Amino acid sequence: MTSQETRDQGISNVETEYLEINSKEAWPILYQHIRNECSNFTFTCNESKKPQNKNLNRYRDVAPYDHSRIVLKRGPCDYINANLIRVDRAHRQYILTQGPLENTAGHFWLMVWEQNSKAVLMLNKIIEKNQVKCYQYWPLGDLLDDTMTFLDVGIKVEYVRKTDSSDYTTRILKLTDLESKESREILHFHYTTWPDFGVPQSPTAFLRFLADVRQSGALDQNVGPPVVHCSAGIGRSGTFCLVDTCLVLIEENGLNSVNVRDVLIEMRRSRMGLIQTPDQLRFSYAAIIEGAKQLPSNNVNIDNEIVTNHYDIVNNISHSSIEEEDEPPPLPPPRGESLTRSMMADLTSNVTTKNDELGGPPDKPLPREPPTHVETSNNPPRANSTVITNNLHENNSDDVAVPNETRSDGENSLQTNSPPSSPNAKNEVRQRTKEKNERLTACVREIKRRQKETEEWQKLKRSKSETTETSETVHEEAEPAI
Repeated sequence: MTSQETRDQGISNVETEYLEINSKEAWPILYQHIRNECSNFTFTCNESKKPQNKNLNRYRDVAPYDHSRIVLKRGPCDYINANLIRVDRAHRQYILTQGPLENTAGHFWLMVWEQNSKAVLMLNKIIEKNQVKCYQYWPLGDLLDDTMTFLDVGIKVEYVRKTDSSDYTTRILKLTDLESKESREILHFHYTTWPDFGVPQSPTAFLRFLADVRQSGALDQNVGPPVVHCSAGIGRSGTFCLVDTCLVLIEENGLNSVNVRDVLIEMRRSRMGLIQTPDQLRFSYAAIIEGAKQLPSNNVNIDNEIVTNHYDIVNNISHSSIEEEDEPPPLPPPRGESLTRSMMADLTSNVTTKNDELGGPPDKPLPREPPTHVETSNNPPRANSTVITNNLHENNSDDVAVPNETRSDGENSLQTNSPPSSPNAKNEVRQRTKEKNERLTACVREIKRRQKETEEWQKLKRSKSETTETSETVHEEAEPAI
C-alpha cells in the first residue's frame, strides 16, 4: 500500500504500524526494544535511597528520578515518590505517582495542594487480586467517614458528593489548608474497571473516561498538572498519559504527526518504566487510533468499530486465560524495569542458557513498605524476618519486584508463624523456595511451549501466503523500525 493509498483510505501511520505489528505478533519485541533503549538512561534516584525516605516507597524497584521528582515545600520531609512529566509540544504536563501508603497519604494531599492540581486520576482499586494496592486516602462520605485530617502536613480533606458511571466514579472533595484556612474543590476521577497489569476490554470506555477528564478542565494549562496514579504509578498511569498526549499531537498537527514509540521514550525520561506490559503498549496504539478517528478535524470516513473489533478479537484469543481477575497470572506480577524478563527472553531470543531463560540476575530492589493498618498482628516485625524475606526476593529467579506489604506468593512479608531462627521456620522457607522454583520452571516450560506453537503457526501462515497470493492479500512491508 502506497502512502497516497493510505491517505485516501484514511488510515494513519499509527494504524498501519499497529496492524503490521499485530500481524507479526511483534508487540513483545517492540516493547523490549523500548526497554533496551531506556536502559541506557543515566538518571539518578538518590533521594529515594536515603534512609529516611526508604519506607516512603511502595515498591522496591520503582523510584522517582531526582531531576524530575516533585519536591514538597513543607511538612516533615520534602520527598514523595512522584515525578513531573512534561511534553511541551503537546502543552501537557502530568504528575505520576504511586498509590499512597498510609504514611504518605498526607504527603500526597500536600502535593495536590502545593501543585495547584484540579484533579486526581486514580486508575486502580484499593484491593486487587486480594492484595492491598493503595491506601484509602480519601473520605468515603458516610456519617463516620466524611472528613480526613492530616495534621503532619496541615491538610484537611472533606467529602462533598460523587457521581457513579459504569466504569468510573467522579467525586468532588474539598481540600483545606489548615495554615492559611484557604479551601478549594478537587475532582477525583476513579477508574474502577482497569485490571492491574492488564488493559480495559476495549478503547471505548477508556476514551469516554478521557473525554470526561478533558471536559472538566483538569488537563488545561491554567491549572496545575493532574495527579495520576495507579499502584506503582507507571503502568496504567503511563498508558493514560501516552494516549492523551498522542491524541493532542494528532489533533494539533494532523493524523500522521505522531511516533508513539518516540513519545513514550520521551516520557520515560521523566519517570522510569512507563507502560508495564506489551499488552498495555498495544492497547495504547488501539486507543490512539480509535480516539483519532473520533476527532472532528480528521473527517475520516471509516467505520469506527474496525480497529476496536480487531483489537478485541486478538485480545480474546491471546489473553483469554488472564482476563479473569480471580485467576492467578502465569507469572507473579513484576514492577518497573524488572518486568517479565523471563517471558521477554523467550520471546525475543534463542539463547538457551539458564540465566537468560529466567531473565538474568535481578535488579537491585528498593526497600519494602512498612507495616500498615492491614497487618494482621499488632506485634512489630522481627528484624530477622525482614532479612529472610529480602533474601527470598533477591534470590528469586523470576526477577519480580514484590510489593512492600506482600510477597508475590501472597504471604505477608513482615509476618512469620515462628521465630526465623527455629528449624521449623527454616524448613518452611526451604519448602516455599522449592515450591516457587517448581512454579517458575513450569511457567518457563509453558512459555516455551506457547512460543513454539506461535512459531509453527507463523511458518504455516507464511507458507500459505506465499502460495495463495492474490490482489486482495495484505501488503507485506519490511520489518517495522523497532
